[in-house]
Amino acid sequence: MFSNMVTSLFEHERIQTTDAKAKELRRRAERLITTAKKGHAATGEAAGQADVHAKQRLVARSLHLRRQAAKVVKDPVILQKLFDELAARYADRPGGYTRIVKLGHRSGDAAPISLIELMDNPFAPGAAPALGDDLDEDFDAAGDAAGDEDFDEGFDADDE
Repeated sequence: MFSNMVTSLFEHERIQTTDAKAKELRRRAERLITTAKKGHAATGEAAGQADVHAKQRLVARSLHLRRQAAKVVKDPVILQKLFDELAARYADRPGGYTRIVKLGHRSGDAAPISLIELMDNPFAPGAAPALGDDLDEDFDAAGDAAGDEDFDEGFDADDE
């Protein structure tokens, strides 16, 4: 279950789940990002290495770390994104790659629900859009497609 959740988190960069699952997911996701950072750094060091044996050790280390992460992240496209895009994004960050935001309680069983997202997410609603991009319209359309609604529609204070 957590393997699929970690893969979804890396794919969509934010998912909604219960508080307990979000806390465990944070631990697993942050360890994988740290592994990807080590593999990304080893690949970069290997490119600048003149000694053949040292270069082979660094490439082997990078491959080992990629295979360790592949045990959890089964999708090769998401694994590639983890080692290339996310590792580069968090290269200078010493930790704290995820954020958990409490959303409230689920209507069916009153379970506490949270949103877990990757920090510095360029697709987050509060992120500054790049020049020429209109991300707010994309998120409004995505929110409508996901079933987000205004719950105060049709509510009058006089009805109470």
